[in-house]
Amino acid sequence: MKAFEQIKNDINNRIFKPVYFLYGEEPYFIDAITNHLAKRVLSESERSFNQTILYGKETDISSIIEMAKRFPMMSSHQVVIVKEAQHLKNIGLLEHYLEYPLASTILVFAWKSKNFDGRLKVAKLIKEKGLLYKSPKIYDNQIGQWIQTYLSEKSIKIDPKAVMLLSENIGANLSRLVTEIDKLMVVLPKDSKLITSEMVEQNTGIHRDFNVFELQKALGMRNSLKAYQITSFFAYDYKNNPVVMIIPRIFDYFLKLMKYHMLTDKSKNNVAAELGINIYFVDEYAQAARNYPPGKLVRIISYLRQADAQNKGVETTGMEEADIYKELIFKILN
Repeated sequence: MKAFEQIKNDINNRIFKPVYFLYGEEPYFIDAITNHLAKRVLSESERSFNQTILYGKETDISSIIEMAKRFPMMSSHQVVIVKEAQHLKNIGLLEHYLEYPLASTILVFAWKSKNFDGRLKVAKLIKEKGLLYKSPKIYDNQIGQWIQTYLSEKSIKIDPKAVMLLSENIGANLSRLVTEIDKLMVVLPKDSKLITSEMVEQNTGIHRDFNVFELQKALGMRNSLKAYQITSFFAYDYKNNPVVMIIPRIFDYFLKLMKYHMLTDKSKNNVAAELGINIYFVDEYAQAARNYPPGKLVRIISYLRQADAQNKGVETTGMEEADIYKELIFKILN
């Protein structure tokens, strides 16, 4: 994340590279840098003549090079952005241009795929002459911290339950997370710098009582009635709560309970650090761990794997998604 912030700071300070090659599995960082360049390099009046957007499916390397070799009109720079660059063929043909890139051209490749070989000569030339940036994949246990960091940079705080609601219900979809967080910042009262769980519930699609966070809590506390209520809601509204999105969140929760059992140091600070949770929730995890001994957790993890396989058409018995939900929760609680 530090590299991402450094790139943005350099752009803000008008420290540009002649070539930006942005690739990786996480589209958010690629889009953010691309958009930052599109907005910051040229003024609005300069963009009409000096900013070009191409698409990998609709162009080729020769055309890109030809465009990059043009000089700007009444501006210090021109910007050439190639979106969906992962569809380009013969990327190696770019080598000739990279040996002597035009200083007045800022050439940007948005390559949304991890399938780019950094050992290629073209990659080495990009590193030497410009910037080769791999967009890092954010894992589930990093989402909460990422949310807090994103907001702290804007001098805004968020309460622990609000973090959990966003991270557990949206997951590592950073683009959607940013959209929802930005909406919350818009509705913040003028005299407030704190996003609360009530604000999340009122201003996002996350239901106050029926969401993944509340399901995890109900399962952890062995609150069968609440767990079945939430499961019934998910089964009824399965298009907005697909099994394929819910199971990984529950799986991660029970893995954390297993990890809790394996800790020798069960002090609050250590548990929070080892499980990647806010210290505010340590007592809940401790209670849940008491409700689920290691042997039971091993069986639950196998149930989750089986449900995931059934949803993907493996080991299927013709069960509907709603039935997969209900059978899974029944097995966990019994």
